[in-house]
Amino acid sequence: MSEPQQKFTAVVLAADRGAHDPVARAAGVRCKSMAPINGLPMVFRVLDALAASSAIEERILCGPPRAILDLEPDLGERIRSDEIRWVKNQPTPSSSAYHIFQSLPEKTPIILTTADHALLNPQMVDYFSEKARASGCDVVLGLARHEMVTEAYPQTRRTATRLQDGSYCGCNLFAFLTPGARRAAEFWRQVENQRKSPLRVIRVLGVPAVLRYLLGRLSLEGALDRISDRLGFRAGAVIMPFPEAAIDVDSVADWKLVEEIVAKRRR
Repeated sequence: MSEPQQKFTAVVLAADRGAHDPVARAAGVRCKSMAPINGLPMVFRVLDALAASSAIEERILCGPPRAILDLEPDLGERIRSDEIRWVKNQPTPSSSAYHIFQSLPEKTPIILTTADHALLNPQMVDYFSEKARASGCDVVLGLARHEMVTEAYPQTRRTATRLQDGSYCGCNLFAFLTPGARRAAEFWRQVENQRKSPLRVIRVLGVPAVLRYLLGRLSLEGALDRISDRLGFRAGAVIMPFPEAAIDVDSVADWKLVEEIVAKRRR
């Protein structure tokens, strides 16, 4: 009889530019993650979606900074009740993730998302976690087809990666399934540190792969295979069937769109 699968630990990145963030200013809150969607802060929507998923056990919230946290009694109460575990954010998202991963047992499977993923729901989490486990990969990212997202929400502007077999939007969902997956967190940190030096990033991925991408000859499978070969861990992707999975709150326009989507659902 096989042993039951270990549930995921969910990590939610919730640090931002504080009150200087455009969404925070528009919403009149201390940080973007506390911007309300139909009266409920975005970060609560994300945490509640994870809590309702059958795939998640522990939830770790990284940020907002302690100075903001002390001024948000509802969020503070969730943390004091041990409903969620709060950890201090590091200077960048990648260093925050790396710091948390180092504190967890190597065999702990992790799902990482962000506090501005305000349309996240338990069905998305369950679907992503199930498909990620079935992939046999070390690291899996959630993607949605760009045409599906724009067909459902033509008013939204999403960054798309154009590959030979289609264009894809990120979904702010990442699964780290094995001890080998921790190398991906280290690579992410390196790429973030070198984002102003594209040639260094190209050197890691390989010039042939970059040229194929620029010429429109690189497929999603080819890109994942190349990453796996170069970086020493198996990378995979889950194509999410939910257009909302690709909509996070990067701007005031996104915030208003998410408000509209949630309001229509309630009606």
